[in-house]
Amino acid sequence: MDGSTAIERVPTGIDGFDHVALGGLPARRSTLVSGTTGSGKTVFAVEFLARGILCFDEPGVFVTFEEAPAGIRLNSASLGFPIERWEDEGRWAFVDASDVLTDEAPAVGAYDFGGLAARVTYAVRRTGARRVVLDSLGALFARFADAAVVRRELLKITLGLQALGVTSVVTAERPGEYDGVTRHGVEPFVMDNVVVLRNALRRGRRSRTLEIVKFRGAAHRTGEWIFTIDPAEGIVLVPPAFLAASTGGRASTVRVSSGNAGLDEMCGGGLYRDAVVLVSGPTGMGKTLTALRFAATAAESGERCLICTFDETREQLLRDAGGWGLDLRAMEASGLLRVVSGYPEVASPEDHFLRIRRSIEEFAPTRLVVDTLSSLERVVSQRALLDFVIALGALLRRDEITTLLTAAPTGHAVPAGVSAVTMEIAGLADVWIMLRYAERAGEARRAVTVLRARGSAHDHRIREFTIDGGGMRIGEPLNGVPHVSTGNADPTALWPPSARATDRPPG
Repeated sequence: MDGSTAIERVPTGIDGFDHVALGGLPARRSTLVSGTTGSGKTVFAVEFLARGILCFDEPGVFVTFEEAPAGIRLNSASLGFPIERWEDEGRWAFVDASDVLTDEAPAVGAYDFGGLAARVTYAVRRTGARRVVLDSLGALFARFADAAVVRRELLKITLGLQALGVTSVVTAERPGEYDGVTRHGVEPFVMDNVVVLRNALRRGRRSRTLEIVKFRGAAHRTGEWIFTIDPAEGIVLVPPAFLAASTGGRASTVRVSSGNAGLDEMCGGGLYRDAVVLVSGPTGMGKTLTALRFAATAAESGERCLICTFDETREQLLRDAGGWGLDLRAMEASGLLRVVSGYPEVASPEDHFLRIRRSIEEFAPTRLVVDTLSSLERVVSQRALLDFVIALGALLRRDEITTLLTAAPTGHAVPAGVSAVTMEIAGLADVWIMLRYAERAGEARRAVTVLRARGSAHDHRIREFTIDGGGMRIGEPLNGVPHVSTGNADPTALWPPSARATDRPPG
């Protein structure tokens, strides 16, 4: 919206949210944060105040209608928020309105909401607060039958907060993940800004998303954004859009080796340092070997590499590497290699993303291996996996970390090893290397082709390769097998004619 340029923003400090909100919450307004039980409303509210103190030196007031202040202090301690100390310093104040909800509390007609407003106003002025939270209105509406009176009185409170010049967050319950904004119809007094948190059950797993439904007069990114609640970091969004924008349009012109001279030649002289490379193919084709050689080359050059494996344990990977003459233990001991392993089922894609991001921040690698993305397909939707790859790729390109991803066929994939989601991921990669089996003279041969190498001339011929104790050895082009043109190649052209008609993946 054009009018958004005139609206001041208040950064929340919540990891990723301000990028989706294009700067933060509209200043001096009330924002409704609505969600079902367990969606993260109170965490959002606590972080809004705590990050304001930590990042922007802005005091805050927390008005609680349900949970006692002692419980909020305790639950926030794991996030590193010293609320009790901030209270002593006069930078955080609680207004405990839970007495409104006791069995002995008077009916709403007799309750002095003006008294509550006065308590909030006093706390704001005493602390010099710039931020206020009201958590949670669901408890308030559940206690009083006359919702119209409650809405009217709360409208007075929120208007009073605006008059005080504070930016406020008001939390409320929703009846369902995709059923209305709130349970009790509180939108009339907070319709300027609405943020919805969801905790939907998909494929047997909970998946949290955040959506900015409305910022009146202020622009924001639309759609649902995946987030996780980390025990140490709080809410962390995984927003591909802001990560893609954060690269700043830079593109490296420096070439690095893939670890295989023949493959470097096929890719036009190596890989660009900020490239994301996809190596796809069936089991046993040499994807992990290619990834390990890629990692070892970094160590040989005195650079760090991070390996994230979803298929094997760390010990299994070290053992397998030893069979190809690669001493990963020595590389680890030198500080040039770190291996992070974990089966996909133990965490959500956003948790895996957070773990990888944290490892990158701690270890500062110049290369990353993810082996294999296809393992994540067992537990997540195609959309969730694509979001994971988009966010990860943008983060890595920004830091110029050369990345190698592997993928194997799953579901409806044909023998060539191209599943529907692999095709989608390939469209996001800078380089796509396909390994496959090719029939020649009645024998199954291994073949490799570079289907894409953005910004680089490359060998698009299909070449035979072998694997021995020294690794992958790329040979001559396979005669009689169709060439693949660069750019808009159809990977199904690589499949045997008998497979194209019956085994083509849907779509």
